[in-house]
Amino acid sequence: MPIQFRFHPEKAIEAAAVFLKLHDRPMKYLGLLKMLYIADRIALKRIEQPITGDRYVSMNYGPVLSGVYDLIKGNPIDNALPLWSKFITRPEQNEHLVSLLNDPGNADLCEEEEEIIQEVYQAFGDLDPFLVAEWTHDLPEWQDPHGSAIPIAVEDILKNVGKSDEEIGEIQQLAIREAYLDGVLMGNSDEKIAEVQQSAIREAYLDEVLNG
Repeated sequence: MPIQFRFHPEKAIEAAAVFLKLHDRPMKYLGLLKMLYIADRIALKRIEQPITGDRYVSMNYGPVLSGVYDLIKGNPIDNALPLWSKFITRPEQNEHLVSLLNDPGNADLCEEEEEIIQEVYQAFGDLDPFLVAEWTHDLPEWQDPHGSAIPIAVEDILKNVGKSDEEIGEIQQLAIREAYLDGVLMGNSDEKIAEVQQSAIREAYLDEVLNG
């Protein structure tokens, strides 16, 4: 079962807002997308879960957070567009930029996540976004899509940041438990919750068999 964390639009908005506040002016959305990906990648290494929970794809200019990219373009994702549009916008005079309309605060970000975002901005925030994109081409999980988009598996990122198979298995279980709890808290049907629960049980059983 591939690892997939739940997309947290609130955290994605808060993370994007921190970058924009640090930048203190409108930012090219290419640069924002690159830094959000790098921040998620570092979070996977340090705290074994991403900040945004978004899906990742290889595009021409490097890895991209698929959901955030759609929100920037004005495409609805999981009913998140109205919330995104309340805080972040693309100026009509330059659609390559994004700017902060209102400050969403940082209530959903933990201290370590904020530290990661600040570190990423310090390293990349003042660079030309195209140079940052070229830098991300050297990340081993990126593949040249030749104008298309290729999904990037969370497992590949975890391997590339040095996680062992055992650690990746534990992170997978964490993602499954998060999905189950989200189902309970967000009022999913009993049938769907049972399906996720059974999946978690099967994964735990297989881990026990394979690992002795």
